[in-house]
Amino acid sequence: MSNHNPLVIKIGGAILEKSGALDALLAVIVNLKTEAKVVLVHGGGCVVDEMLAQAGFTTVKKHGLRVTPKEQIGLISGALAGTVNKSIVATASSMNLPAVGLSLADGDMIACTKSELDLGEVGVPIPKSSLLLDSLLNSHFLPVVSSIGCLANGDLVNVNADDAAVAICQLLNAELLLLTDVNGVKGSDGEYLPSLNSTQANDLIEQGVIAGGMTAKVNAALQAANQLRRSITVASWQSPEKIPSLLSGQGMGTQILAD
Repeated sequence: MSNHNPLVIKIGGAILEKSGALDALLAVIVNLKTEAKVVLVHGGGCVVDEMLAQAGFTTVKKHGLRVTPKEQIGLISGALAGTVNKSIVATASSMNLPAVGLSLADGDMIACTKSELDLGEVGVPIPKSSLLLDSLLNSHFLPVVSSIGCLANGDLVNVNADDAAVAICQLLNAELLLLTDVNGVKGSDGEYLPSLNSTQANDLIEQGVIAGGMTAKVNAALQAANQLRRSITVASWQSPEKIPSLLSGQGMGTQILAD
C-alpha cells in the first residue's frame, strides 16, 4: 500500500439505474485499490422512491432533502441498508472485489443526533470510531456503507448520503469524491466550474443557479473542505476512468475549496 490518504467515493441511486455504470466504477476501483484504500458510501433515492410508491407512500422533500416520516423508516432502511447495499456488494463480488456491506451504526463508526430541520427520522452524522473501517481497509476489503444510522437510544435514522460520506471522510482523514450524474457544479453561464469557494457558492445558491439536491451536496462539500482543510471533488460517475488522475493531483469535475 502506498502512502495515499484513503479515498471515500460517494455514489447516489442514479448510478444503479443506468446499466453498466456501477460495473464501470467498480472496475476503476479494482485498479485504484492497488494504490489507495477505498470506501464506497451510497444513497439510493430512486430505489427508495420506487419502494415507497409500491407501498402507497409519497415522497416529500424540503430544501432538496428527503423527509422521513416514522412510518417510512423501516422501508427506507430496508431499501438502502438492504436492497441497494447488497446489490452493490453482489456486483463487486462478481468482479472479484471483496466487499463488505455496512451501515453507519456498524462498529460504532458514526454516531447520529436527530436533525433539527423538520425532516422526521433523519440523523446528523458525527464521526466516532474508525476501528472497524481501519481493520477492513488493512485487510484489503472494500467497505460499502449505506446512509442508515442510529440515535443513542437505538432508533434508526436516515442520513443524507453526502453528509454520511463527509463524516466517514473526517473519520479516516480521507480524500472525498462526491459522484453525481452531472460533470460538476454549473456557474451562472451554464458552464461547469473548475473550482468553487463558499462565497461563490452562496451567491449561486441565492441566485437559484445551484438548487435542489445540488445545494445539499455543495453545502456538505464546503463543510468537509473547511474541516479537512483540503478540496473536495464533485464529479460525474459517467466518467470513472478520470478518477485515478485525482490521486495523482489532477482535477476532475468541480473542486470545492476550503475558505
